[in-house]
Amino acid sequence: MEASWRRQVGVRLTVTLTFAVAVLSIATGVSSIGFTAASAQNLFGGRIPEWAQETAGFTGTLTGFLMLVSAIGMRRGLRGAWYSTVFLLPLTAVQGLVQSSPYSLPLVVVSLASLPVVLRGRHRFDREIDLTASQLAAVAALAGVQVYGTAGAYALDDHFLNVDTPLDAFYYTLVTASTVGYGDITPTTQTGRLFSLSVVVLGTASFAVALATLLGPAIEARLASALGKMTESQLELLEDHVIVLGYGDLTEPILTELDGQTEFVVVTPESERATELGDRGFKVLKADPSDEEPLRRVGIDEARAVVAATNNDAEDALAVLTARQLNPDVRIVAAATDRENVDKLRRAGADSVISPATIGGHLLVRSALGSDGMETVADRLAGESRTSD
Repeated sequence: MEASWRRQVGVRLTVTLTFAVAVLSIATGVSSIGFTAASAQNLFGGRIPEWAQETAGFTGTLTGFLMLVSAIGMRRGLRGAWYSTVFLLPLTAVQGLVQSSPYSLPLVVVSLASLPVVLRGRHRFDREIDLTASQLAAVAALAGVQVYGTAGAYALDDHFLNVDTPLDAFYYTLVTASTVGYGDITPTTQTGRLFSLSVVVLGTASFAVALATLLGPAIEARLASALGKMTESQLELLEDHVIVLGYGDLTEPILTELDGQTEFVVVTPESERATELGDRGFKVLKADPSDEEPLRRVGIDEARAVVAATNNDAEDALAVLTARQLNPDVRIVAAATDRENVDKLRRAGADSVISPATIGGHLLVRSALGSDGMETVADRLAGESRTSD
């Protein structure tokens, strides 16, 4: 029952619902801006003030974009993105109600329906935000410039035209630092001009550094995807899948059998094999399958089964041992190249060990002795079909 529930309420469902709420919030907010008067009487009898509807429409659009960011973060399994989604879902529902438009009803319904699903999937989002020192410095610089510009412009309001509130000062800082410069707020003294120059220089520098450090990894991931390589986000979305450890003579028949039936990923240390499998559209991670970190990256905790079938029983035993330690409940199947290693692989943690040589020899002998049905069985195992005369 638990496994069925986990399959139903997985990462994909949670992320998809969050994306849906984000798109609805943006679309509803945009559609309500400037049209509140016409829709005021449709819900609540027009008792919601028009200014509140306009504000809800504008802020709802902003909330939708924040939801998109949260959905992207949840695709990476980030706990912080999960928290922000839990906070934003009730907010989008309230904004939909305040907009008081028939177009906002789907937003309210989907937001409230998505909240239990997101709450139920909390355990799936346990990754902390892993920012490098340069990324943290870029975020701090970006925030610092905004604080510096806002506080300075508000303190020097006598040196500027149309700076009367902290919001005016923040608006001036944002449009100046981003080099938009609408011209509605302008310095009127030498001191104001010098301060504006400092905001322009510091702002453009902080924006450039932030774009390079924060968006650089995302751009690299897109390029990797375009080149047919598996991205980190694809690895993080794996669930209820099969992990194939290593690459050997049996790997191709295994991949042929798995392809189209269930999701799977191959972990192999061979660069050539990894590149070849990636070019063929298979999910593959170039790493040692006996190491813990690669198995965690391919979702050993969410896997339904593990298959180890290389030509080296010793390597398979190490990989099986590691997989069993990381997930005691996953089903592990191994292939023994040598018959004497069957028991060793079982002791390493394999639930089932198959010796292809033993099975092949058994089938050959039974078929040679004319046992009924053995030729049909052999043909099926070989992937062939017999036609009746």
